[in-house]
Amino acid sequence: MTDFRIGHGYDVHALGEGLPLVLGGVRIAHTKGCIAHSDGDVVIHALCDALLGAAALGDIGLHFPDTSDDYAGIDSKILLRRVAAMLRERGYEIGNVDCTISMQRPKLRPHIDAMRAAMAEAMGVDVDRVSVKATTTEHLGFEGREEGVSTSAVALIYKV
Repeated sequence: MTDFRIGHGYDVHALGEGLPLVLGGVRIAHTKGCIAHSDGDVVIHALCDALLGAAALGDIGLHFPDTSDDYAGIDSKILLRRVAAMLRERGYEIGNVDCTISMQRPKLRPHIDAMRAAMAEAMGVDVDRVSVKATTTEHLGFEGREEGVSTSAVALIYKV
C-alpha cells in the first residue's frame, strides 16, 4: 500500500496601501498589498504549511522564521521550491494541491492560471496537480472589509 498523507495550511496577511500584492507567485495590480516580512504571498505560505504538515515537518515559521533577515522580502516561490525539495529528500512526491483565496478585491479569476503555473513550476509538478480558487466573503469579516486576505490549502503527498 502506498503511503498517502494529507496536510492542511492556512495563512492570513493584513493589507496595506501602496504595497505590492503577490498571490500564488504572481504580482497583481492593486492599490493594496500584504504587510509581511517576506513578499507576503499568503497563497504560497498556506501551501507550504500544507505540504510540511503532510510530511509532519512542522510549519513555515519553523523552517523560514520571520525573525531572520535571510527571508526579508524573499520571493515565496523560493520557499515553496525548498519545501518541495525537503519532501523529495524524504522520499515523498506531491500528488495534488488545492488552495482557496478569500479576498474581496481585486477579482482574481484573470490571474488563476498564472498562479497555478507559477506554483507548479516551483514545486516541479504538472500544472494539472495545482488547483487555485478564489472567493469573496460578501463584504463580511476582515477580507470583506478589505483589511486582509486569507488562504486555506490542502495537499496530498505520497511515498515514492
